Amino acid sequence: MPKPKLTLPPFAALRAFHAVAIHDRFKDAAESLGLTESAISHQIRRLEEFLHASLIDRSGPRPILSELGERYLAQIEPALRQIHAATDAILPASGRRAVRLTLPSSFAAMWLVPKLGVFEEAEPDIDLQLIMTTRVVDLQREQVDLAIRHGKGPWPDVESKFLLEETAMPVCAPGYLKDDHDMSSSLPRQARFLVNRQIPDEWTEWAKARGIKPPVSEQLMVLDSMEQALQIAETGHGLAMGRRPVVDRWLERARLVTPFGGAKPTGAAYHLCRPIDTTLGAAARRLEAWLMREAGQAS
Repeated sequence: MPKPKLTLPPFAALRAFHAVAIHDRFKDAAESLGLTESAISHQIRRLEEFLHASLIDRSGPRPILSELGERYLAQIEPALRQIHAATDAILPASGRRAVRLTLPSSFAAMWLVPKLGVFEEAEPDIDLQLIMTTRVVDLQREQVDLAIRHGKGPWPDVESKFLLEETAMPVCAPGYLKDDHDMSSSLPRQARFLVNRQIPDEWTEWAKARGIKPPVSEQLMVLDSMEQALQIAETGHGLAMGRRPVVDRWLERARLVTPFGGAKPTGAAYHLCRPIDTTLGAAARRLEAWLMREAGQAS
C-alpha cells in the first residue's frame, strides 16, 4: 500500500511568511533573509496561492496577519523551531554560536555592557546578540533565547528566575544641596526633581511613603529615560531617583551621592526569562548560568 504523499508548501515561502510575521515590515524581513522586498512579497503570494487563502493584510502602512494567518503561524512555528534545533544539533561544533538576549537599555548600559569583556573572555565561542528595548519581546515568535525583564511579573509564555532586586533612593551631584535639609518633614523648596517618563509617579510615591508632600509641578523636569535623569543630575542640575543596580556605577565613582540615606526596595526586580516549554541550546544555557553567577544567584 503506497504511503500518503505529504502536502508541503515551498519552504522558501514559509521562511518569508515567518520573517514578515516576526518583523512586521517587508523591508526588515527582507534584510533578515538577505532578499529584496519584492522577493519577499513574491514568496508570500506564492504561499497564499498554494494555500488558496489570504494570510496578510497589505492595506495599511505595515503588513498585518489576517486571522487565518495568525492561526497558520501558531501552527507552523513550533515545527520551524524544531527544524532549527535539529539542524543546529547536527552542524559541526566549530565556529561561534549566536545567542540572542533582550533587556532594558538602561540595565544593559549600566550593568551588563561593563561586564561583557569578562564574558567574552570566559565564553569566546558565543556570539552574544543584544536586543535593547523596553518593549516586551515575544521570545518564541522573534526567536530570542533569553530575556531580562524588569517588573513584578509574572509574564505569559515564559519561565522566569529572580535575578536582582531593584532598590531606589534620591541621588544628586556632590554639593548640589548646599544646606542640610531634614527630608523627614519636607522636600527642599529650591531643588529640581528629575522625573523618568517611564515611571512618572516615582517622586510622588517616594514622598507618600515618607508622609511628606510630593514636589509641585514647577519643580519637575520630565526626561525620557533613567539614564537621561542621571546624566542631568550628574551635571548638578537636579535630584534624580537612582535605581540600583543601574545607578551603582555612578555611586562607585562618586559622580552621584545619596544625600538622604540608603536605598529602599521598590517592589520590582529584574528576572531572567526563557520561552516556556523550550529547550535552550548549550550556548544559551551557558549564558544563563553566567548571568545568574554575576547577579549572585548561582546555586
